[in-house]
Amino acid sequence: FEKFDVDTLFFIFYYQQGTYQQYLAARELKKQSWRYHKKYLTWFQRHEEPKVTADEYEQGTYVYFDYETGWCQRIKSEFTFEYGFLEDELQV
Repeated sequence: FEKFDVDTLFFIFYYQQGTYQQYLAARELKKQSWRYHKKYLTWFQRHEEPKVTADEYEQGTYVYFDYETGWCQRIKSEFTFEYGFLEDELQV
């Protein structure tokens, strides 16, 4: 799955739910520093180092994958990523 581009990995993740292929796509996205947010059900990646880092969250500018309205990557500034919503069960 490391040979697939990121759009293909997102397609597999969102349209082959509950399959081994979804697991492999998620694992590869994590290897590429994407992080899954369980509340918003979408993938985020740091655009830059966080401006604020605390025990329970970090805040900064992120790239996220908009699978609902545009099927594209968008920038979210001043976003607070609460670690409680970080999916961390999948081992890379």
